[in-house]
Amino acid sequence: MSMSATNRGTERLVVIGGDAAGMSAASQARRLKGPGELEIVAFERGHFTSYSACGIPYWVGGDVPERDQLIARTPEEHRARGIDLRLRTEVTEIDVAGQRVRARDVDSGAESWTSYDKLVIATGARPIRPAMPGVDARGVHGVQTLDDGQALIDTLARTSGRRAVVVGAGYIGVEMAEALINRDYEVTVVNRGKEPMSTLDPDMGRLVHTAMEGLGITMVDDAEVTEVLTGEDGRVRAVVTEDAEYPADVVVLGIGVRPETTLARAAGLPLGSHGGLLTDLAMRVRGHENIWAGGDCVEVLDLVSGQERHIALGTHANKHGQVIGTNVGGGYATFPGVVGTAVSKVCALEIARTGLREKDARRAGLRFETVTIESTSRAGYYPGASPMTVKMLAERRTGRLLGVQIVGTEGAGKRVDIAAVALTAGMTVEQMTSLDLGYAPPFSPVWDPVLVAARKAVARVRASADRAETA
Repeated sequence: MSMSATNRGTERLVVIGGDAAGMSAASQARRLKGPGELEIVAFERGHFTSYSACGIPYWVGGDVPERDQLIARTPEEHRARGIDLRLRTEVTEIDVAGQRVRARDVDSGAESWTSYDKLVIATGARPIRPAMPGVDARGVHGVQTLDDGQALIDTLARTSGRRAVVVGAGYIGVEMAEALINRDYEVTVVNRGKEPMSTLDPDMGRLVHTAMEGLGITMVDDAEVTEVLTGEDGRVRAVVTEDAEYPADVVVLGIGVRPETTLARAAGLPLGSHGGLLTDLAMRVRGHENIWAGGDCVEVLDLVSGQERHIALGTHANKHGQVIGTNVGGGYATFPGVVGTAVSKVCALEIARTGLREKDARRAGLRFETVTIESTSRAGYYPGASPMTVKMLAERRTGRLLGVQIVGTEGAGKRVDIAAVALTAGMTVEQMTSLDLGYAPPFSPVWDPVLVAARKAVARVRASADRAETA
């Protein structure tokens, strides 16, 4: 077992996980404390560190030509800054009482214990892989890490057939459908929900469905894959649902992810209803003064509903890492929560959302009004103006903004940031109508589409108040 940090006179920080949250925490702590004050040991079971998992679909699809373009900082760069980074090393146990972790060399199988004074858990999330016959066959791929992306690209290079099935129609599913379309595959998306993009309300998801079909993608909604069929060579040849069989030369699983908290659960650390670690505002694991956690393995506070959520996004992970590293390094920082903003695309279609969906608002016990408007990205007379649909939820009586969803083409997606700021500030839809947004015909109509929706929401909220008074 390693000598205790206390005996050496230098504190030791151990980081489990070498991607966004873990290495951001390590790097920030190193900025604040030199090697003589803080020893940093980081364990990563894969081959890569500090990379953009969100960019993998665009690498697979060819928009990003080289894998290494997704890597923000190499292992060598981290080591040069005084971080003892150990690749291909998987932590298998956390001994909370003894303040140590057991790690195993993935290649040799050798195990050893490393003590810590402070611990950061950044174990990320794992793709949901349904338990069904054939799911582990050759040609079936999850896409979570650079290793996963490389394995898929290798399969696409070796496969002569051009039929792909994507299982799931969330963010990863639609982005991988685009990647495969870009590679000239015939793409079928099998989706368990009634519409794609369950992060949207079904009426907005229907717009995504129609647009994806317009791109030549075969959409199979309200269906669940029950089996993966293989040929005599052991490779995938089709997927099966209750009603049909869909030929496939490659299958991509885009069903979603769950927090990777196996280690934390075994160590008795507190988990929430979604299976993620629970932390305080400083990202310290609740009830443990010297353990922090961040990234896809934690649950975060939804500032709109007041409830805990699990949201796997690189933006949050990097912010968590900065907060953790600041606190570990002797400073003070907090992560107050999120409003649930996300943006994606499938070919020319942009899809964005922030705040609550209708079912989220109902689950939180909120009474609300909804409005949906159609507008354009630019002044209608300006060349290139394209349509977009904006849906807005506002709390009944108070008029507090609760959520916004946007589906459109160029210029649609990033408009959701207006609503994200308004949600964070707790604005009402009436206050939003006075926002001084940038305007010129190449960028927006005189009334930005988000503000058109806000005006309509104001009218709806007032009408509901009038009905309540006369009832």
